[in-house]
Amino acid sequence: MNQGKIKDFTDLDTWKIAHDLVLSIYKTSKKFPDSEKFGLVSQIQRASVSITSNIAEGFGRQSYREKVQFYYLAHGSLIEVKNQLILAKDLEYINNDYFIKILEKITLSQKLLQGLIKTSKSFIMNKS
Repeated sequence: MNQGKIKDFTDLDTWKIAHDLVLSIYKTSKKFPDSEKFGLVSQIQRASVSITSNIAEGFGRQSYREKVQFYYLAHGSLIEVKNQLILAKDLEYINNDYFIKILEKITLSQKLLQGLIKTSKSFIMNKS
């Protein structure tokens, strides 16, 4: 995916895919019932933004231990979004085809995030 030098968090493939997921969540959640505006809509939007925000904050940290901590927070938010999407599907706010499509983005984001965590942890181990 990313062949060049990473100078900014926006250069991370992990962030790019997660950002695309956030945009999808926002577009989709706008179509949820008005009764969910302060419930599921607010919750899923905040959780999705938390994914990319924690990736960005982790990237900006100087210590690899801190980076890993924020990447784990991003991973937790990703799992939270997955749970909320399952709920949205079960409540029939989204159809199964769309659910499968967005689940693929979540799975890819998870894999990339786990790779980022693994790489960052390897720097911690090499310094010990």
